[in-house]
Amino acid sequence: MRVLLTGASGFIGRNIATALAAAGHQVSPVSRSHGIDFGHMTTAASWLPHLQGCDAVINCVGIIGQTASQRFDALHTQAPIALFQACVQAKLRRVIQISALGADETAFSAYHLSKRAADDGLRGLDLDWFVLRPSLIYGRGGQSAKLFMRLAALPLIPVMGHGQQALQPVHIGDVVATVMQSLTSTQPQRTLDIVGLETIPFAHWLQRMRQAQGLEAARLLHLPFGLVMAVAHLGCHIHPLLQPENFRMLRTGYWADVQPLAQFLGRMPQAHEAHLFFTDDIPQGSPA
Repeated sequence: MRVLLTGASGFIGRNIATALAAAGHQVSPVSRSHGIDFGHMTTAASWLPHLQGCDAVINCVGIIGQTASQRFDALHTQAPIALFQACVQAKLRRVIQISALGADETAFSAYHLSKRAADDGLRGLDLDWFVLRPSLIYGRGGQSAKLFMRLAALPLIPVMGHGQQALQPVHIGDVVATVMQSLTSTQPQRTLDIVGLETIPFAHWLQRMRQAQGLEAARLLHLPFGLVMAVAHLGCHIHPLLQPENFRMLRTGYWADVQPLAQFLGRMPQAHEAHLFFTDDIPQGSPA
């Protein structure tokens, strides 16, 4: 296949591009580093030339925080919907949308709502679509994983409140494996949550990251939510992940039933083993 891959230079996109090439597919990459500003591609007409000769589309574009030039509405909603509509016009049927866990009827953040709007736009089209909603992704090269690794290595581990916010982290290899399966599946038009094997409190997840770095468990520094938000309003100017809305999403916690993913892959997702924090290999796992 020839696959148009948007967000090809990002964490998820780079790993998908590697897997596509290894499987013998041709990749047509779209990203700012490839000379295309996704945020300006907001009409179907702007996408049609890029779809010529392509057999499938995978949209991996995503930002966790907005800047003056990168906005949720353009990057998560307008440009993807224009791309999906162009696929209809080009009679290109296989479209895979990388969304996010929580982009559903419970969504409240601008991040999740913008993702959900594109998901709904795709689901309303006569295409062989997949909407994939990954949980928190870990593995080599992930920006959020790097930040959490640094937090976990501190002498006192800072957590929000009690630190028991529920997470279901998933390895990047399982995300890539789900995308590759979606590319050839004979049962399209599915929304699938990509989650890890275990639901784990945030504080325990940081301790596990700490242990993966060869460090002993550390005491927790419990920070009131109000203080965290005050720091976030300043920190967001330093690091894009330190957005107040990201902490509101973390406070909510996100998890889902792992069985639909296991049935789709034919195996369970990988358990959280120490070496996986430092690799982006596609895990084999065990049969579902």
